[in-house]
Amino acid sequence: MRGLLRVLATTTCLALALGASVAHAQVAADAPATAPAGRALSESVVVTVNDDLVSTYDIVQRMRLLIVTAGIQPSEQNLPDIQREAIRSLVDEHLQMEELRRQGKSQKFDLVASEQEVDDEIASIARSNNTSATQLLAQLASQGVGSQTFRDQLRAEISWRGWIRGRYGQRLVIADDQIKAYQKRLDAEAGKPQYQIAEVFVDAGRAGSLAAAQQGAEQLIGQLQKGAPFAAVARQFSNSPSAATGGEVGWISTGEMAPEVDRTLETLRPGQLSPPIPVKDGVYIILLRDRRAGGSTIVVKLKQAAVALAKTATPDEVSAAQSKLAALKPKLQGCDNLEAVAAKAPGVVAGDLGEAETKDLAPAFKDVVEHLQAGEVSDPVRTDAGLHLLAVCDRHMGGANQMTREQIEDRLYGQELAMIAKRQLRDLRNSATIETR
Repeated sequence: MRGLLRVLATTTCLALALGASVAHAQVAADAPATAPAGRALSESVVVTVNDDLVSTYDIVQRMRLLIVTAGIQPSEQNLPDIQREAIRSLVDEHLQMEELRRQGKSQKFDLVASEQEVDDEIASIARSNNTSATQLLAQLASQGVGSQTFRDQLRAEISWRGWIRGRYGQRLVIADDQIKAYQKRLDAEAGKPQYQIAEVFVDAGRAGSLAAAQQGAEQLIGQLQKGAPFAAVARQFSNSPSAATGGEVGWISTGEMAPEVDRTLETLRPGQLSPPIPVKDGVYIILLRDRRAGGSTIVVKLKQAAVALAKTATPDEVSAAQSKLAALKPKLQGCDNLEAVAAKAPGVVAGDLGEAETKDLAPAFKDVVEHLQAGEVSDPVRTDAGLHLLAVCDRHMGGANQMTREQIEDRLYGQELAMIAKRQLRDLRNSATIETR
């Protein structure tokens, strides 16, 4: 490893040429002079992963790819971290591809992404950088990165993602109670600030320790402060599923991330980068894109079972109506059977009150409904028009803060799938024979 670093240190002309992102990379005049040095090392085996070999040339190539695509500025201080990330990513990809080929052989089906699929991914990345696939590969080549190095990385990403989704996605079911619990928590946090964030997560297990993850995060923050694009750094160095979208998470509420992250978000201004945030299993770097006041508006869909009573009704009449509705309430299963049950009770009228914001409800209804969850039924409520049982059919945040049921389900599905992928890779690492020379 030290020999590899010495080789890289002596080719600083290459490193200094790799500070810009791929979309804006300049042709390095001395790149051809340094490329042979990388090729001369290609016979040296540095890591073995089961029966696969990872050579010095492979590692140098991956380091170059990380430097160029993340837009970072290499130095003697961060080269060791870049090297470690290059080795970790190559080891993981070898394990993934080995498992995909093994699974494909047993299933008699090719699970490895085709050349066309890789071409399509390159074209998509190029479009996002306002360039063409040909120009993108030429820019990489000008920095000493072989096209095969880039293609191998993308092939592993596409293949592994597709296999995880294909094998586990159809079996993964987000239960209704999971969605309701998530929605309930969102409702409870509705009045608190919300944050639009992007993230980089350095996994402590993958880095070797929490201290190593902290050191790696500090190095990345230094590069980001020097102008490295956040999305590019996240894509290459983040161990979170959001890496696939350049670290973009979107809008979150308090409680969706670790408490340490929540506390830091309270101190950030839009556009500000956080310091390293250690959590139980790694270290976060957060970019706060925007923040907004919590949306305290809650929208409810209501039904009622009511007994008409004049404002001047006698206490006996009110008591009789209360007894009738009190006897009716235990039979109700939220909104599902309200009309059917009410139809069998003389003098009781059922009705659909539709959807409304809680702030717009009559005071007597508002005071009661604010404390009910979806599926719950109130005790009898007295108004000038009568006595009412209120059933909450649905409850969610209104306005810009609202997440639909489908959005919640998609988020939970993505989280579950990411956990499965992480466990699968961890198991492959634990059962593999990995030797470093």
